Amino acid sequence: MAGATPPVLNGQWTGQLKVPGGEMELIITIVPLSTGGYYAALDVPKQKVSRMPVEAQVKGRDVQLRIDQAGSRFVGKLSEDGKLMAGTWEQPGLKSELILTRTATSAVNAAFKAAPPYKKEEVIVPNKVAKLRLGATLTMPSGTGPFPAVALVSDMGAQDRDASQEQYRMFAILADYLTRRGFAVLRYDDRGVGQSNGKYLAATTADLVSDAQSALGYLRAHYRVKKTQVGLIGHGEGANIALLAAAQPKGPDFLISLAGYGQPGREVLRQQQVEIMRLIGANTAQVKAALDLEDRMVETIRQTPNNALARAKVGVMLRQNNSDIDHTMVSARADQLTSTWHRFYLDFDPAARLGEVKCPVLALNGTDDLQVASGKNLSILSKGLRNSPEVKTEKLANVNHWFQPPIAEWAMVSGQQQPIFSPKALQLMNDWLVKQTQPTVSSSLKSRLLPTKRAPAPDKPRG
Repeated sequence: MAGATPPVLNGQWTGQLKVPGGEMELIITIVPLSTGGYYAALDVPKQKVSRMPVEAQVKGRDVQLRIDQAGSRFVGKLSEDGKLMAGTWEQPGLKSELILTRTATSAVNAAFKAAPPYKKEEVIVPNKVAKLRLGATLTMPSGTGPFPAVALVSDMGAQDRDASQEQYRMFAILADYLTRRGFAVLRYDDRGVGQSNGKYLAATTADLVSDAQSALGYLRAHYRVKKTQVGLIGHGEGANIALLAAAQPKGPDFLISLAGYGQPGREVLRQQQVEIMRLIGANTAQVKAALDLEDRMVETIRQTPNNALARAKVGVMLRQNNSDIDHTMVSARADQLTSTWHRFYLDFDPAARLGEVKCPVLALNGTDDLQVASGKNLSILSKGLRNSPEVKTEKLANVNHWFQPPIAEWAMVSGQQQPIFSPKALQLMNDWLVKQTQPTVSSSLKSRLLPTKRAPAPDKPRG
């Protein structure tokens, strides 16, 4: 209807992109931000690409989606009913018509709305250091407690508290699993997402440590939480944030790293750049050329502390490399490369602080993770955590960066396969967490049952 307010872009959008030799499914997740605008991410299951950042803009019914890391963009129009976006997809060497369709809410999402056998509460976690308020969900086991507890810390990129990706809600699944087994779990929206204020892109990895510390403080202040049994579970960059928090006073009592990095940030970004080039069908020579350009831009940024000047220099280099590149894409890419987060991450070395971590650590990485090399990173973490009282590392076969097993092992819901969290990873985490918390609980219980006798050795951990 003419003059009607166009529907917002929130939700999952899917479409089949025609490429040489066939088609690729594109999935774009778009979430409105409390501060205005959108957070968006691209997933390409065929290429095993997850959460590539997307900039989404809508004016009236005109829509533009930019994926600066892949040099790609979609320009189209939103249908009047808000269910379709029809337009053109462009990337180096390819220009194709594309229709994106808003997907319906999946059966997996609906499953999380059923009443669980525990208490679920929407809360606000204050970060007094950064003067922020983080919207969060606290799930608490039935009973009086006190219970051991964990806070979940998300991977790079502004994410909601569930770490949502298409129909997959990584943190919602993890919170549900652990709460059913006796752990209180806190998960929070990243800065500028959902009910959290602040600006995510203005924060560095080190800045985000205060968010994790605030989550720890909130749990320890809760009357139904065991104050000496509060840990962190971090995913990707969130694992490194958790490790940095563990290297400071009043850190976690225990910590689980899921796909955590041991390599310096620059090496991680290079590996991800290779995967991006593969996504757009680049050959070996094109990958090398792209990496060489990236290296030159990085050195220019490092030698140019003035951001305006650095952006100008990077813009010139991008245009020299591709004279047909769109001006807005040049500007967006230059802004990204000179952002506060990116400057910090280029020289971020996770191994530098690992020796200061003095709590038990479990580190899990998947062999199918294209973003974090499992063997190399686990080796660095294991050696660096030399002062931790206990360090356990394990490579999980056929598990990807999002801790999903092969598609053949996914659950069937309403006749369709839906992504799941690796059952083996869940069991490993639960067994390890029980080991960290059960002895104290067991000894306390037995001292009450047998007050006149010396308490026997702790029970074996529950599975």
